[in-house]
Amino acid sequence: MSAGLILAAGESRRMGFPKALLRYGEETFLDRLAVLFAARCSPVIVVLGAEAERIRASGHAAATYVVNPEWARGQTTSMQCGLGAVPPEADGVLFTLVDHPAIAPATIDALLAGPRAALVRVPQYHGRRGHPIWFSRVIIPEFLALPETGAARDVVRGHAAETEFLEVDDPGILADIDDPEAYRGLTGGGA
Repeated sequence: MSAGLILAAGESRRMGFPKALLRYGEETFLDRLAVLFAARCSPVIVVLGAEAERIRASGHAAATYVVNPEWARGQTTSMQCGLGAVPPEADGVLFTLVDHPAIAPATIDALLAGPRAALVRVPQYHGRRGHPIWFSRVIIPEFLALPETGAARDVVRGHAAETEFLEVDDPGILADIDDPEAYRGLTGGGA
């Protein structure tokens, strides 16, 4: 079984409010993703940083919370912090950022059901790549070896020949909610 990894450590500067606590339907972004992942992954690891205690206190979904003391140094440090909590028996990692709450359950199922020959599986909607992605535990050491200025996409691109792109009927994989305008577009309301 794969582990789930959700990054929720950033300070949400453009949003002006912790994205993990924004509402999507009846749930927060974080609870929605944690519930979706928990139905299919074990454990679900949530990396916190800015506002860690506030976010943890508001979370209702079962998850393993880890706090990245270096969150201000960038997303790579948060991913590495979370990967450090992946148990050795996990066959891979389903990875996303907390600002992608509109993912359809069928997309997650497709990513997890793919052939184990692929080291990376990436969803696409009308040819555009999105989140979450799945990767084999075999390449976890490569993510851990990235310098803090590196990016996860560098590792993914390095395995282009072993990457499977799954075309899904899910515009939610592209819904990256970074600011109040994007949030209004997602919910039809205000932040």
